[in-house]
Amino acid sequence: MNAYRSSLFAGAALATVAGVAQAQTPAPAQINFSIAPGPLGGALNAYASQAGRQLMFTSDQVAGRRTQGLSGRMTPDEALNRLLSGSGLTAVRSTSGAWVLQRVTTEELATTTLEEVVVTGTLLRGPGDTPSPVTVIRREDLDRAGRATVAEALAALPQNYAGSGTPTAALVGSDPMQSNSGLATGVNLRGLGPDSTLVLVNGRRMAGAGGRGDFADVSAVPTAAVDRVDVLLDGASALYGADAVGGVVNIILRRDFDGQESRLRIGASEGGAESVIAAHTWGRTWSNGQVLASYEFERQNALSTLDRPYTATGDLRPFGGTDHRTYYSAPGNLVRFDSASGGYVVTHAIRPGSNGVATSPSNFAAGQQNYGNTRVGGALTPEFDRQAAYVYARQSLGETLELTGDLRFSQRDFETESLTPTTIATVTAANPHFVSPTGAASHSVAYAFGEDIGASRRSGRSRSLGATLGARAFLPAGWEAEAFLTYGAERSDDQRTGMLQSTFLQEALGNTAENPATPFSASRDGFLNLFGSGAANTRAVLDFISSGWSRYTDESEVASANLIVQGVALQLPGGDMRVAAGAQFRTESLRNRGTTFTSGLAPTSTQAPDKDREVSAAFIEIRAPLVGEANARPGIQRLELSLAGRVEEYDDIGSTANPKVGLIWSPLADLTMRANWGTSFRAPAMVELAERRYISATFVADTVGQQVALFEGGGNPDLKPETAETFTIGFDYRPADRPWRFGATWFDIDFSDQIGRPALDNLTQVLLDPNLAPFVRRIDRTSAADRAAVDALITSPAFLLPGVLPADAFGVIVDARWLNTASVEVRGLDANAAYDLALAGGALTIEASASYMTDFARRITTAAPSVDLVDTYGFPVDLRGTLSGRWVRDDLSVRVAVNHVGGYRDLRQIRIGSWTTTDLQLGWEPSAAWGDGLSLTASVRNLFDADPPFYDAVTGIGFDAGQADPLGRTISLQVTKRW
Repeated sequence: MNAYRSSLFAGAALATVAGVAQAQTPAPAQINFSIAPGPLGGALNAYASQAGRQLMFTSDQVAGRRTQGLSGRMTPDEALNRLLSGSGLTAVRSTSGAWVLQRVTTEELATTTLEEVVVTGTLLRGPGDTPSPVTVIRREDLDRAGRATVAEALAALPQNYAGSGTPTAALVGSDPMQSNSGLATGVNLRGLGPDSTLVLVNGRRMAGAGGRGDFADVSAVPTAAVDRVDVLLDGASALYGADAVGGVVNIILRRDFDGQESRLRIGASEGGAESVIAAHTWGRTWSNGQVLASYEFERQNALSTLDRPYTATGDLRPFGGTDHRTYYSAPGNLVRFDSASGGYVVTHAIRPGSNGVATSPSNFAAGQQNYGNTRVGGALTPEFDRQAAYVYARQSLGETLELTGDLRFSQRDFETESLTPTTIATVTAANPHFVSPTGAASHSVAYAFGEDIGASRRSGRSRSLGATLGARAFLPAGWEAEAFLTYGAERSDDQRTGMLQSTFLQEALGNTAENPATPFSASRDGFLNLFGSGAANTRAVLDFISSGWSRYTDESEVASANLIVQGVALQLPGGDMRVAAGAQFRTESLRNRGTTFTSGLAPTSTQAPDKDREVSAAFIEIRAPLVGEANARPGIQRLELSLAGRVEEYDDIGSTANPKVGLIWSPLADLTMRANWGTSFRAPAMVELAERRYISATFVADTVGQQVALFEGGGNPDLKPETAETFTIGFDYRPADRPWRFGATWFDIDFSDQIGRPALDNLTQVLLDPNLAPFVRRIDRTSAADRAAVDALITSPAFLLPGVLPADAFGVIVDARWLNTASVEVRGLDANAAYDLALAGGALTIEASASYMTDFARRITTAAPSVDLVDTYGFPVDLRGTLSGRWVRDDLSVRVAVNHVGGYRDLRQIRIGSWTTTDLQLGWEPSAAWGDGLSLTASVRNLFDADPPFYDAVTGIGFDAGQADPLGRTISLQVTKRW
């Protein structure tokens, strides 16, 4: 910890002591409690708030249980006993001071042993808090907020940025990752990238999703099986290894469950996105073991671009934007390549006559243009079916050995409309439909086939598997050892049909001779006519030219063997010093292969080199309570030091070591100060190291007009890990005699050696930004050396677009390989507050949570200046937050939440407005005998149907998928029944 950060922590602490210690008085023996009758879980949360206690329990322990509530002054112990009376539960206090609920009978109370709780942010078992800031989302929180899935709840976190690694971002073409082949949903804490947030299930690493296998798909986890989700908002590579830079998401699945539970949820948005989720969970617990099984099915319909006016046409002028329609249209346009601007320009618009085709020069309009939208009818959200299952079992063998195992499987089948097939094709006099307004022997025609053959179809399947088998041994002196094996796999199959087949297209145009190897004959079935308005061609012609397809498969696997030993090492004046140490051996692999049939007479198979790596790790964590209950003194009620370290050895990139230091200090019983410093890292993705070399082309903006750019990409075996230094400092204030509590955390992340493709990631600016000049070679068409460089690239087997453009069309060559170049420093403040009060015979809880980002300072290369990108398109906004109020009385509950996303600017510095939406939830848990275990929740998200803020996207999609969604008002009803 550097001197500045040390003094910051000390200064904040001294200010707190100075301002509060003088007013410190002994906590009152009695507290004025006001807890409404109703579900036990909500009552216990209210109790923990009003008593200022840390109370830990699972949703399954309290499911279906109710309480009569309480009102009046009493001690915290008396209040807790009254709430738990008749529930079959009791609360046991741990050595850390937290209270943990246990299921026991009266006869067993004297001999109860505390079942320890796994806490995210530490390797040590046992209840208690950690120096790291952790946000907990319980299963009942999902229901109260009207969230259908874990993925939805994580997307709503103020600290999450949804601009990449989501289905909508992939479908509208705004995802800079461009690798989300399975339409997965990742988590992007602090906007550092989905590959910089580590996602765990029950503390175990998931296999990577997508074409690069570098982020986890949280949509694969069955929501019905989730107990809670812990979000650690701090770097944690010292504990968990690679990728824990922006933070860690740990999805804890249910274990302690007796009985059966059925859930049914239906929902719909205006115009589409109808959904159904059905789930059933069964569990049984016995004296020395338990078993649980859960199954979930989800069906969702698509939401089309046609269902929203700001995405329907590509012409965004009615909303204050630009017309982004192109010259690909039906009727089409005659175009020519303009070497000065580096792009095609329209010379004539084709204007068919009454018969629907152009047959004479009079059917062309010189200097005019027809317009088309290649995304018409595309999907904003995919259509899919998802099935997910989870099984868990635990069995104790005697008093010293416990065996556990779990298995998780998910399969999602999706289908969407893709882009409209388009072409710029040369038509000559060999085609009987050819006509020229100028008397030329041939013309280039820009044409869109949406009216002829519709959009291409995209379909696929994503599968996710996770399994763990472990043994836990209870050793003498309170020590224990755990050994476990884990395995995870992800596979995505992505298929597109209805694509143009370029070889067949040329034959149908008459540009090549009829090929007896194809089932088509132009003289028999007709020539392709590009001079019509979308109905000029026979079905035989259209089926022939649209018979192109592609299929891609991405598979990743991760397996590990783990050993961890922990226990009490020393007795300190403040309590037990606990130590955890262990080792891990992990293997990772990635397979990418594909088959395409978009040219030639036979499908072409491609397979990237198989990628494998081995990782060995050793780690240790120490928690040392320097001051505790036994030696507390004024101003220091608690002082605890946390130390952790991890060393990892990769067989492809070498070794990395990461420490972590944390401190917890309570100057008062109600106030906890915490600070953390540590380093984290992200290992280069295997694709980034070994991606096959490729060469492609596109149009890029230049100072005048456009240039056709050749860009060369591929892996870089010399990459080194990305590294980060993370510092957080914060406090939690929970006064025992007050109905309110609040907390805040300052975060500072210095992320270096980021891996990226500076030229490709900033392709729209690559010729305009002088900082990107080292990656650009401008072509002098009179230079023999430059012409030879272009020829070498376009004749290479790695060139993806052979024959599409002539050599003299290319104006620049761009280096788009993976490189360690960028750095970013992120700073900001997370804050939360809550207030409890009695209202209208019930209990009202008002809560607020927000994240305010002050800096997102990035250098795209080491030589480039630092640019603050907060409130810039493609990066986090300064403020995101939620203010909610939940009122409970008897069987009924009402929740209203207001969600806010701050305004920002696009890359042209045009203002994009803020977005504020309101959610409403109504809950009913009947107290009558017939309603035992039944609950109903009706939800309306975006109650006032607020459109997302308008964004003038170059794709013609008028909103930013990173900061808003197009669903509009969404209504759902959920029924849950415990049996």
